[in-house]
Amino acid sequence: MFRYLSLMFKNSLRNRRRSALTMLSIGMSLCLLGVLGALYRGLYLAPPTPGQELRLVTHHKVSITQSLPASYEDKIRQVPGVREAMVWQWFGGTYKDARDQSNFFARFAVEPDKFFRVRPEIAMPEEQQQAFLHLRTGAIASSDLADRMHWKLGEKIFLTGDIFNVNPELTLVGILTDPNTTETLFFSEKYLSEMLGPGSPQQDQVGSFQVQVESAGQVASVAKAIDDLFANSTAPTKSESEQAFTLQFVAFLGNVKAFLMIICCAVTFTILLVSANTMAMSVRERIKEVGILKTLGYTPGTILFLILGEAGVLALLGGVVGLALAFGLTDAVRHGPSFIQAMKTLSITPDVAGALLVTAFVIGIVSSFVPAFNASRTPILDSLRNSG
Repeated sequence: MFRYLSLMFKNSLRNRRRSALTMLSIGMSLCLLGVLGALYRGLYLAPPTPGQELRLVTHHKVSITQSLPASYEDKIRQVPGVREAMVWQWFGGTYKDARDQSNFFARFAVEPDKFFRVRPEIAMPEEQQQAFLHLRTGAIASSDLADRMHWKLGEKIFLTGDIFNVNPELTLVGILTDPNTTETLFFSEKYLSEMLGPGSPQQDQVGSFQVQVESAGQVASVAKAIDDLFANSTAPTKSESEQAFTLQFVAFLGNVKAFLMIICCAVTFTILLVSANTMAMSVRERIKEVGILKTLGYTPGTILFLILGEAGVLALLGGVVGLALAFGLTDAVRHGPSFIQAMKTLSITPDVAGALLVTAFVIGIVSSFVPAFNASRTPILDSLRNSG
């Protein structure tokens, strides 16, 4: 059967204009399918990056928008298997003009003396670490954020609070590199507490805690132990991986997993219709050729194989076009602004690329099966009388 491959390839491109338009339409649809598949994999199937596998985030069980007592930190640190714990406080606020989306980035208040023990994968010069530890108004930023905002060491950064009714005046003392941090600014939680003052109810409340576990095998048991510790309190907790915690922000958009699946199904169905229409026209125009092939001794099975192969080749070429477009689109997304880690690592991995090409080939076969089967079973006389 493989001796027919060259014939399949030539026949699939015999009407070049129609073939080019079909490949382009299939390619555009498969590009979208590939990007959605890469996004789904990045959000829900990607393994934790180095550093994440030993880290938990403990927040309120009801919602991440509800706070926890700051006193929980010492109790969490005493749980067996916990190496270190620190405050992980989302500050929010605005920088410069809030209407300008380019001014948006993540802002967290943390404990500088525990920060580098909880997140040991962070790389930053020692003198910058010491400056962050000792300067009350010191702040550090991820390298991608510093590059985008054109910040240099010593830069004055003024934030306007919204969740907290304070306006921090920060000095950039360090620029960090971290595989698990994108477009994020960190400053001292103690400075935030001082600005709030002793009369503020927010001073003794924390949004969440980050917990460093001693070994990967203890992560699940430590998470359960922490949650059991506060199960009967007025503020029960939920401890989960850093990766799962990040998805909480994505969940604000709704059931993203369901949205992605529905869109993928709709795109696949659309590609199927486009391919089926093209192959139906192609087969209808070549009924006489089918009759001639039969007079030359070609069996119905061979004719069916040839027509299905042509459709598969055409769809596969469209898949290659879509794959190339998806590579370019994901590269553009990776270099765009985002504090969700999955967006910064979005890429067409080999498994996604393979699934995309297999999907393209299967769509070509399925969409052409009915017209190909009917053509292969048409009697010779009926085929020769057909006017196309």
